[in-house]
Amino acid sequence: MKLLVQKFGGTSTVSRESRAHCVEHIKRAVDQGYAVVVVVSAMGRLGSPYATDSLLSLLENEPLLAKSELDLFLSAGETISAGVFSNALLNSGIRNTILTGGQAGIITDNQYNNASILSLNPLLLKEKLTQYPVVLVPGFQGITEDGFLTTLGRGGSDTTASAIGTALEAEFIDIFTDVNGVYTADPNIVKEAQPLLSMTYNESCNLANMGAKVIHPRAVEMAMKGNVPIRIRSTFSNETGTMITSYTKDQSYRENLITGITQTKGIKQFTVLREFDDTLFPLRVFKCLKEQKINVDFINITPDHTTFTIQKNDESLSRHLLENSEGYKVQIREESLAKVAIVGANMSGVPGVMSRIVESLTKSSIEIYQSADSHSTIWVLIPELKMNQAVRILHNEFILSKNRLQS
Repeated sequence: MKLLVQKFGGTSTVSRESRAHCVEHIKRAVDQGYAVVVVVSAMGRLGSPYATDSLLSLLENEPLLAKSELDLFLSAGETISAGVFSNALLNSGIRNTILTGGQAGIITDNQYNNASILSLNPLLLKEKLTQYPVVLVPGFQGITEDGFLTTLGRGGSDTTASAIGTALEAEFIDIFTDVNGVYTADPNIVKEAQPLLSMTYNESCNLANMGAKVIHPRAVEMAMKGNVPIRIRSTFSNETGTMITSYTKDQSYRENLITGITQTKGIKQFTVLREFDDTLFPLRVFKCLKEQKINVDFINITPDHTTFTIQKNDESLSRHLLENSEGYKVQIREESLAKVAIVGANMSGVPGVMSRIVESLTKSSIEIYQSADSHSTIWVLIPELKMNQAVRILHNEFILSKNRLQS
């Protein structure tokens, strides 16, 4: 059985017109002989009646529901979307059925509101695929081992599609959105940004973790484990978009040093000073932040101080914890910062990449406060006010200039 998983996000499900495009993609796959699992997100974004954020807004202030009950409430958006899609498919003559995330075999832990998938038993899903050409599954949903409904957190529908595609060994997992693939940079910042024909799982994960919002990194990691190719496609065109897989045969890609550039803003830099003899100094710093679930990044530890970054909305609590609870002297850079990352598997082991980053930013008087790197990513911390300028400069340096490996 040829099998395809198609996931349609909020911008694809929001209106009758956009859903008609989705139906055409599904019908085309069925006509090509595929059994199709369709994963749907809640319809639209904040302001649309059944979007997740719209449902949250109905609770007015901070939700007082127990987390398990909040999951039951929030999952309604995807369930409604699946019913609307099923009816649209029936109106087009396409037989289908609906399975909830739990019925589709998605078993999670009990971390309500942000559950992780433990396993997927696809037996009922496989049975229904022998009876119907299309099976619809509301994204974002699972159940615990003792039968309580859970939601998978932001990007949960991507994760649902990837988990199902991996369990069923699908030919492709198609993620439909409002852009035609992954671009070399955010087109809203860089008008010359170019669509990528292909990229590796690792590059896609790094871009997603650094701010690119086309697909959730958890979904990529899951597909990578099963070696199932992902295609990032536009709902509103028939193009194949960007292929994400373990390798690429695209010659131009293999010659390019850098695959893409992305950015994250709203970052604050903390420096915690060690004022007395305390061998457990770094441990105490990070342990108190961990206990409050404050995520830290860009970590630099020396005998005298520890420097790291956090999200801006965690600034007040982090300062209070470190100064009042632990008694440390804390220095916080006043301005809001941004993290800009260049990603490319081909730059591993190539000398001079950091030199070019520093030179191109320095020429434009953009100061670098911290940097870090892995084998396929280099990050720099810069003033947020200069983030867009830095992205354009680096895109021009590494993408538009067609820099090749031999450079």
